Amino acid sequence: MLDRDEEGVDIVDAHHHLWDLSQGRFPWLQEDYDPRAFFLGDYRSICRDFLPGDYRAAARGCRVVATIHVEAERARDEQVAETAWLQSIHAKHGFPNAIVAHAWFDRPDTEERLLQHLEYPLLRGIRSKPVTAPAPTQSVRGQPGTMQDDAWLRGFSLLARHGLSWDLRVPAWHLPEAAEVARMFPGVPIVLNHHGFAWDRSDEGLGRWRGWMEILAREPNVHVKLSEFGLRDQTWDWNANARIVRDTLAIFGWERCMFASNFPVAGLRIAYPELVNGMLQTLSADLSPSQRQAVMSGNALRFYRIDLPPGIANLAGGDEA
Repeated sequence: MLDRDEEGVDIVDAHHHLWDLSQGRFPWLQEDYDPRAFFLGDYRSICRDFLPGDYRAAARGCRVVATIHVEAERARDEQVAETAWLQSIHAKHGFPNAIVAHAWFDRPDTEERLLQHLEYPLLRGIRSKPVTAPAPTQSVRGQPGTMQDDAWLRGFSLLARHGLSWDLRVPAWHLPEAAEVARMFPGVPIVLNHHGFAWDRSDEGLGRWRGWMEILAREPNVHVKLSEFGLRDQTWDWNANARIVRDTLAIFGWERCMFASNFPVAGLRIAYPELVNGMLQTLSADLSPSQRQAVMSGNALRFYRIDLPPGIANLAGGDEA
């Protein structure tokens, strides 16, 4: 449950996932399970269905008024089927309220795939992960599928044509390259997933992360999600994570930051109400109530173009319909 002082704060969850393993293929959750390749390590406990009822149970006691579903790496020959399924879930359960789908940018059929996604009214953006290097000491710059690849950039340019945003997910050492893309396409709204992954929490590592974030934040079309502060094989540490939240707010400004849960993945480290309480307490130290409300809901509503009807219900307040 939320602390009494926080019960009236509306929450728009700007990043979560749903999946039904009987209705689609999710290789990373099924046949390709590999904790060595996953950024949090062992994730066996989430290799099961996560449906609207499960989300409601996780978020119970929190005033969730809208959610944004981000593609969950469903099999890439089922990417439009995922969007169709989510549209049907919204019709039955009232959420998610916006969809960020997947489409490859460097394929000949990119525009065809975007048009197929756009048949579903909840579509707002695309998450397509570019090819990245495994460490900051290595480079893949200019290789096929990277953010310098001409084919990738041609596909990316279609987002502006079709009024779509880009959910950006790359390791922190690629943020300066992402800034180049944002500068090339100022008309495409971009939101950085998971605070840019400050995985190296040493003083030197955090200094590099802040520098890369500052480069990206110079581009006014870029926003950031305050989400996924979990670390591989480590327990949740609110003191350390609150520092990341404060640094992100200082770099981007509260106007371009939005709360997101990344559930069920973040549930490997923290419960949903505990995540919300900790975020609200961290925000309360530096932001006014109206600024805090913008971070927790208003900024995501604006970015993803969600119009809530009057008297919207708390999505997590009751049992699944």
